[in-house]
Amino acid sequence: MPPTIVLVGRPNVGKSTLFNRLTGSRDALVADVPGLTRDRRYGYVSLGEGRAVLVDTGGLFGDHAMAEELARQTDTAILEADLVVLLLDGRDGMTSADEEIVRYLRRSGVTCLPVINKIDGVSEAEAMAEFSSLGIDTPLLVSASHGRGMQALRERLVEMCPADADVQAENEDLPGIKVAVIGRPNVGKSTLVNRMIGEERQIVFDMPGTTRDAIDIPFQHDGTDYVLIDTAGVRRKGKVSETVEKFSVVKALDAMQRAQVVLLVVDAREGIVDQDLHILELALNAGAAVITVVNKWDGLSEEARDHVRQTIERKLGFAPWIPLQRISALHGTGVGDLFGLIDRVCEAGEFDVTTSMLTRLLENLVGSHPPPAVRGRQIKLKLATRSGQHPPRITIHGNQLDSLPASYRRYLQNGFREALDLVGNPVELDFRSSENPFAKRRNELTDRQKRQRRRVIKHRKKGKNRGSGA
Repeated sequence: MPPTIVLVGRPNVGKSTLFNRLTGSRDALVADVPGLTRDRRYGYVSLGEGRAVLVDTGGLFGDHAMAEELARQTDTAILEADLVVLLLDGRDGMTSADEEIVRYLRRSGVTCLPVINKIDGVSEAEAMAEFSSLGIDTPLLVSASHGRGMQALRERLVEMCPADADVQAENEDLPGIKVAVIGRPNVGKSTLVNRMIGEERQIVFDMPGTTRDAIDIPFQHDGTDYVLIDTAGVRRKGKVSETVEKFSVVKALDAMQRAQVVLLVVDAREGIVDQDLHILELALNAGAAVITVVNKWDGLSEEARDHVRQTIERKLGFAPWIPLQRISALHGTGVGDLFGLIDRVCEAGEFDVTTSMLTRLLENLVGSHPPPAVRGRQIKLKLATRSGQHPPRITIHGNQLDSLPASYRRYLQNGFREALDLVGNPVELDFRSSENPFAKRRNELTDRQKRQRRRVIKHRKKGKNRGSGA
């Protein structure tokens, strides 16, 4: 197993900036806003010939409503840590919160590396003297935003926490089925994530917008690897005001692009609302398979459940192929059944079919319902080939396919989906018409044909003149 390095510090000292710098990514949101990072974020940092796991945590002992929840998340991260990097702010100098964090780390007994960040424009001697009263080892001086001191930091990390050279390649994605959990704010996405992985990895708070970033969480269930992506709630465009929240929505959209399966979580007490349909449209445009998850189902009366069923059937009638699972993320009811449904939908998205099978299905569909004629000419659909997966993509070859009406295209999509049991998956069709090799070529007449043409024209003129003379 690779060693684990955890970044710890008070709010707004640059932990997420340092996380992005060391991992070579832009995964963690960065803004001049204290308390922006709320959940633990994991990444890989290259150290010598190997790599270590790097964990970004929320700011400790900040003055905001979720300070206690953030401390619990950081406690969990420290329990996993082989090394803790204590990040201090060289511009603000030492604060009472820094002193409290040092005492907190000493009680935990973990190995600690102090690092003073934001040293640009600051006297190094003054920065060292400022924090000397903390009684910690000689700290490193860095500027995470400008990359200063990064090489020295990596060398110290190698000394204190040798990395495992057998860890997967740096550009290799985390293994497993990627499942994005999306929905409006405060519908229970983080509660569902915690229930699925069996631990409190995500902060759950009764306040919309608790989750601000898209967090990748790898785990195993019954021997199958999964990567859950918990996203920020997607509000209507007019409701998104803070710059941080706008970036959070962008992260949620990116998660839909990366995911193989999307869990659209809706609140059973409110049913399907217009914003849920907008989020569903975004997921389908991203090409992800979708499962609708109706949360907080156990708190409804039987009459309310009947009303919600009718509402969902009516509003999702345009996509009856999207499966639906009713759950209670808080109590766990129905959550276990989600894994089997995710596996089934993901397997369908793999789309392992042959050209002969697709062409045979195309012939059956055309035989049952031929395409309409265009300007008296019959549209011909000749061949179907597999051209992609997640989502399933089919390329159809034929003549005059640009003239196929949208209704017939939907007929083909639904026909392929039903015949191949592509449950939960949008089916994308590409149409390629055979080109007429003579379409843009002008037929040049030979000299003999030109003389014959002139004689015909001359003969017609003579006939007209005789007719007019009579």
